[in-house]
Amino acid sequence: MPGPAATVLSFRPIRIRRLINNERSVMNSVRSIFSRLEIDERLLGMILCLVGIWIGFHLLSDGRFITPRNLYNLSLQTASVAIMAIGMVLIIIIRQIDLSVGSMLGVTAMIIGVIQTFWLPQILGGGHPLIMVIAVVCGITIGAALGGLNGLMIGYLGVPSFVVTLGGLLIWRGCAWWVTQGQTVAPLDENFTLLGGGVYGTIGETASWICAIVAAVVIAFAAHRRRRRHISFGFPVRPAWAEIAVVVAQCALPLGFAAIMNAYEMPAVAAQKLAEAKGWDIPEGGIHIFMGIPIPVLILVALAIGVSLLLNKTRFGRYVFAMGGNLEAAERAGINVKRMTVWVFVLMGALVGVSAIVASARLQSAGNSIGQLDELRVIAAAVIGGCTLAGGAGTISGAILGAIVIQSLQSGMSLLGYDASLQNIVTGLVLVLAVYIDRLYQQRRPG
Repeated sequence: MPGPAATVLSFRPIRIRRLINNERSVMNSVRSIFSRLEIDERLLGMILCLVGIWIGFHLLSDGRFITPRNLYNLSLQTASVAIMAIGMVLIIIIRQIDLSVGSMLGVTAMIIGVIQTFWLPQILGGGHPLIMVIAVVCGITIGAALGGLNGLMIGYLGVPSFVVTLGGLLIWRGCAWWVTQGQTVAPLDENFTLLGGGVYGTIGETASWICAIVAAVVIAFAAHRRRRRHISFGFPVRPAWAEIAVVVAQCALPLGFAAIMNAYEMPAVAAQKLAEAKGWDIPEGGIHIFMGIPIPVLILVALAIGVSLLLNKTRFGRYVFAMGGNLEAAERAGINVKRMTVWVFVLMGALVGVSAIVASARLQSAGNSIGQLDELRVIAAAVIGGCTLAGGAGTISGAILGAIVIQSLQSGMSLLGYDASLQNIVTGLVLVLAVYIDRLYQQRRPG
């Protein structure tokens, strides 16, 4: 007869199998709950990761990270990269890449800087309102033209996007230097610099609350309308408690952001200058003005909503996903993939133009180094946000969240006194880790 030791050994594999089966059962139950609640587990994971980064830097910096002032600056720094990340989502979905976005931003910023600093003041006079309008139109047009040039070579000439945009990275960075022979263009038009945020580039406290409340109402109404439509068509819906919890969390986002931005008080000197310019009465204790939501953030939100609707509600968006899913099948289905490739790169270029406007306006100057390594940050933001390099998948909200993660890492390390070289090392490591996690996620997906 077998002894007690043999009996224990014979039962051990059975116990291990039961543990494994129980673990799989728990994981399947969690995924089932996420599916029932229509919660993207990857997006939730990124949010938890971002919260962890913020708390970690807050503790390491002795409570200086999660403050209205730092979060205000973080939102400004994120806007430029996030705007370009919106376009990079579409580029990656169609299985392409754009390594030239940082250099395109640089040359665009230099050109519009020269236009508004040296050319237009001689024609229109200094401080003319049209200077800002013309500079904005020129920036978007130049960016769209450069993006279209990339698209033509990739779509119609058949040159791989990696080669075209790698060449563009070098060419446009060199052109940025030749625009002014390496000299920094400054100061830019005062009205133009408002588009970069800063002290006066906000919509103010009252307007910020109005925007936040309107956004919350729109979110609640859209959720109610979507639930009614699902019920009318017999589609499954979330439980009532889950629907309320999700909507409350979504509505809390704009309201909380407005509260944080309104908690940041304008510096006393700037507030006094603004009061004097507006002719306001200044009380004895000084005037207190709260900043509110920066203009670049509103630009980012407007572009995110617009491109999301374009990607998810139009034929253009369906073609983009079809090309990412199977390019040959899309072409056989009658989609003009060459023309679509051009238009996607044109959109990318236009968003680079907007980003150049925001970045140069925030810095109030255009230097030869503006936009350097932005291509790394933009691609990292898109990949961290859920874009798979195999194509066919990606979301705008995920890319924006990825941009916040990247910028939070850089902002936190700057706050702790680490130099730019270490920040680039960490960004590169995060990009590699994100690609590896995406690979694991794709392997473990059912089906």
